[in-house]
Amino acid sequence: MGPRRWRKTTHALVALAVLAFVGAVVAGAVYFTTGGHGNSSARTTVPPPRPPTVKPGVTPVADTAAIPEPGGVAAALAQVAADPNLGTLGARISDALTGKALWQQGDDLPLIPASTNKTLTAAAALLTLDRQARISTRVVAGGPAGSPGGNGVIVLVGAGDPTLSAAPPGVETWYHGAARISDLAEQIRRSGVTPTAVQVDISAYSGPTMAPGWDPADVDNGDIAPIEAAMIDAGRIQPTTVNSRRSKTPALDAGRELAKALDLDPEAVKIGSAPPGARQLAVVQSAPLIQRLSQMMNASDNVMAECIGREVAAAINRPQSFTGAVDAVTNRLGTARIDTAGAQLADSSGLSVDNRLTARTLDGTVRAAAGPDHPALRPLLDLLPIAGGSGTLAERFLDRATNLGPAGWLRAKTGSLTGVNALVGVVTDASGRVLTFAFVSNDAGPNGRNAMDALATKLWFCGCAA
Repeated sequence: MGPRRWRKTTHALVALAVLAFVGAVVAGAVYFTTGGHGNSSARTTVPPPRPPTVKPGVTPVADTAAIPEPGGVAAALAQVAADPNLGTLGARISDALTGKALWQQGDDLPLIPASTNKTLTAAAALLTLDRQARISTRVVAGGPAGSPGGNGVIVLVGAGDPTLSAAPPGVETWYHGAARISDLAEQIRRSGVTPTAVQVDISAYSGPTMAPGWDPADVDNGDIAPIEAAMIDAGRIQPTTVNSRRSKTPALDAGRELAKALDLDPEAVKIGSAPPGARQLAVVQSAPLIQRLSQMMNASDNVMAECIGREVAAAINRPQSFTGAVDAVTNRLGTARIDTAGAQLADSSGLSVDNRLTARTLDGTVRAAAGPDHPALRPLLDLLPIAGGSGTLAERFLDRATNLGPAGWLRAKTGSLTGVNALVGVVTDASGRVLTFAFVSNDAGPNGRNAMDALATKLWFCGCAA
């Protein structure tokens, strides 16, 4: 049997190195805001000053610290890397500026990456799409083209924005900047059309709504929903609850919420098709791509990842499906000369236990963002959660007793499934050198996550220059 998920599959895996402004060293405590829920304003104090690393959109400044010696890195990591709780380990560490490999262990071994797969999805999106791109959700008249009011049927046309919310105006949603059903309803009222029924057009997406390797129980567990072109609050039953059970009929739910907002019978909502050339009655837009990517990476949002993967697919004329998105993501990484050998992907989120990636591919993706050759990828570094500071790393790498640890010095994407722990990101080591890393552990022991954190912490302490 393949590995089984924990109930919350995409819990935090921590990482460090705040990518501060080039040339700036921020002294003292710094506050970071966690991503996700609009009502969340929790702040975590990260004590150490930040070393200069990379500012998005700016060519990196050469590190003044010497490059660590591979032999020194190997010696420093030998004991922690041998922890049996790491199970089968694939790992690679590189110098961010030069790309020089500093340590490898099974880095060409295809392993289950869990949610570190989202790093590839985010990178492909940055390489392909405008960072300010928004998704439009429309309502059109359902009658023959050219008829002033149609036949009273209106069609909600989904285009892949899962953050559309049924929350009333002024009420916070899980997603910042989310479009609202209430705005659509108000525009419809002003259009002069008197609707009698609602249909939902989900033809923008094709293929299955659940990926191979997904456990149907994860819908009730709150990790995923069937991926449809129209959704409400990414399928959450309780819109502002992180672990909310998800709907099995998200597109119909979207139509039902619109029907209720228009005082129509929600039980009469059906899946339908918008007539060619139909009159547009209303339109709302999602938050910009860069904001949605931030929410996806900080909260490790599976539904968001699947929809953004389909945005990439649409941009390069691939089907908006699981296979189309996977093909598009790997295609775009190839244009940046990121080695994807050994990649076998079933989804864009990392939830599938059928996914396989190598540490070489994962490290190569972050290294491309941190190095000098791909400025379009630079924002990826800012999307990574901060160790002890934000997102899925907010509660990791915090040693409150001694204040010693990589909190604030490491940024990384986490990945967690049952028996799987992964951490992929960037760290500034004790000597001030910026390093990228990918650690993927399969068949992990009961203390696997702590062993993974210990490995990253040892790398931070290393300073292994000759």
